[in-house]
Amino acid sequence: MSTMIEQPPTAPTTVRPAGSFGRLVGSEMHRFRSRRLIQILLALGVLGWLAATVIGLLNFGNPTDSDYAQARQEIDRTVAEQAGFRQECLDQAPIPEGTSPDEFCGPEMTASDFRVEDFVNKAPFDFESAGQGGALGFGAAAAVLAFLIGATWIGAEWSSRSLVALLFWETRRFRVFGAKIAVLVGAAALFGVLMQAGWLAMATLLRAVVGTDTALPDGFWGELFGTQGRAVLLTVFAALAGFGLANLVRNTGAALGVGFVYFAIIEAAVGAFRPAWAPWLLTSNAAALVAPGGLRIPIYDGTFDANGNPPEVLLTNLHAGLYLTAVLAVIVGIGVVLFARRDVH
Repeated sequence: MSTMIEQPPTAPTTVRPAGSFGRLVGSEMHRFRSRRLIQILLALGVLGWLAATVIGLLNFGNPTDSDYAQARQEIDRTVAEQAGFRQECLDQAPIPEGTSPDEFCGPEMTASDFRVEDFVNKAPFDFESAGQGGALGFGAAAAVLAFLIGATWIGAEWSSRSLVALLFWETRRFRVFGAKIAVLVGAAALFGVLMQAGWLAMATLLRAVVGTDTALPDGFWGELFGTQGRAVLLTVFAALAGFGLANLVRNTGAALGVGFVYFAIIEAAVGAFRPAWAPWLLTSNAAALVAPGGLRIPIYDGTFDANGNPPEVLLTNLHAGLYLTAVLAVIVGIGVVLFARRDVH
């Protein structure tokens, strides 16, 4: 006679994922700060700022009265030289009917057409004229570095297989990528703000040491802050572009190669053979996003208006922002969906 011992039914085992989303974001922030290449890129950004500041201090200066006098003499010489060329044009070439002398040989130049500061050896730093250009330049530099940061952020995860190991701790894949994207967006926005703050600090130093003390015009700061805000947005877009490409190809180097082929080859080919497609290029829209009032792009397709100028297309800030958002949504979205559905082992 055998005795049967009944065992109580066991509860089904379930995999308990990690805790709160905030904890996951905190872990990703720590991983982001620990990336050696990201630290190197940020250090290069600081060194670049120091180099640009030193170059500015060496190339700008406070001219003396003698320097201004020599500059005015150079302007007078240039005006006289251009007047001689214009007179030769009027004396030797017959002017076609319906064309004025100014249209055929150019308008007559005067000394008021030139800035004295452009003719001195070391002109003073003019924040009014350099403000927008500096914000655009720092924004472009921040976008390039942000693209590299975004690419190495996820590319290193694939290369080291740490992304696969992370799934043993947090099994919800959309949640994993949501945390990574949130950390990248926050870091890129902070980096963009710091870059623009670096431009303001540099401009303030140059203006105090080797610049003019003239009052800035009304509306200057509003326009400058608007440009800087859009430059920060471009920095975030560039970081997401690098992230999305590296996630699709699962390698940082391959993502950089794809970016090089697109910007150096494909866009150049499109500009040469399909000029009408220029408004749809990423670089065109990136420039239009940041530039005050957008960007006018001439279309060299062989047609001209009544004045002999090629047709133009205006890309507004809003149009460029929406277009770049749509492109990034496709690139990043496809990568996230593939990550959620494909086997990553």
